[in-house]
Amino acid sequence: MPVNSLLDLVVTYLPLPPLALLTVGLGVSVAYVIFGVAGFGTALVAGPVLAHFVPLATIVPLLALLDFAAAVVNVARDGQAADTRELRRIVPAMALGSLGGAAILLLGRPSALQLALGLFAVAYALYTLSGFKSGARFTPRAALPFGVVGGVFSALFGSGGFIYAIYLAGRIEASERIRVTQSTLIGLSTLTRAVLFLLAGVYANPRILALAAVLALPMLIGTALGRRITLMLTRAQFLRIVSLIVLCSGVTLIWRYSSAS
Repeated sequence: MPVNSLLDLVVTYLPLPPLALLTVGLGVSVAYVIFGVAGFGTALVAGPVLAHFVPLATIVPLLALLDFAAAVVNVARDGQAADTRELRRIVPAMALGSLGGAAILLLGRPSALQLALGLFAVAYALYTLSGFKSGARFTPRAALPFGVVGGVFSALFGSGGFIYAIYLAGRIEASERIRVTQSTLIGLSTLTRAVLFLLAGVYANPRILALAAVLALPMLIGTALGRRITLMLTRAQFLRIVSLIVLCSGVTLIWRYSSAS
């Protein structure tokens, strides 16, 4: 087969045109550097880039697949570093919150909650970035409200990851343990969403699966790079980065609320 014909055949079966695919791949790599560092936050970078090239209805199920795969990679590599005690505390609360979020989504209009979450995220991030140290640590009982609230907003907006990060940063000392524990939580959360999308027939669309397969390599590269960066950070540097990601998450939620109003 002539080379030109072979290239035409490859281009025909690509889920996006080559230039668009390159742009999306770079955006996904950067997004998963953030995920590799903090264990959440991919939608901040990948979402806006993907929105230029794929339907909005495709983005959430696509990122659910990629986030779950990235979490599995992190846990498979460093799972022994996860804090299983904290997982046992927060996972039941997260599941309860996810059910509540699904009910709110079906029965009400959650836009006001989106604004409240955004304002909370911005206020918390500015507080931590200010350098003020209260010396307070979360008690194990805090797992219930943080897990429930994180589950609610994960179900509503796919944006509950930073709630878990706030709790874990207030409970765990080692940055690596925070990252891996956070990745495990995100993996469980996104698995739930992926199963729901599967049951709803969303993944019957071969375009989503093809795009996820193509973007798996940029995801793996970004996740590996983020992990290497984390291993070089002090706890203070790690928490500063997490706070910046939380701040960006809050600003994004407020912007979405304002755009929808």
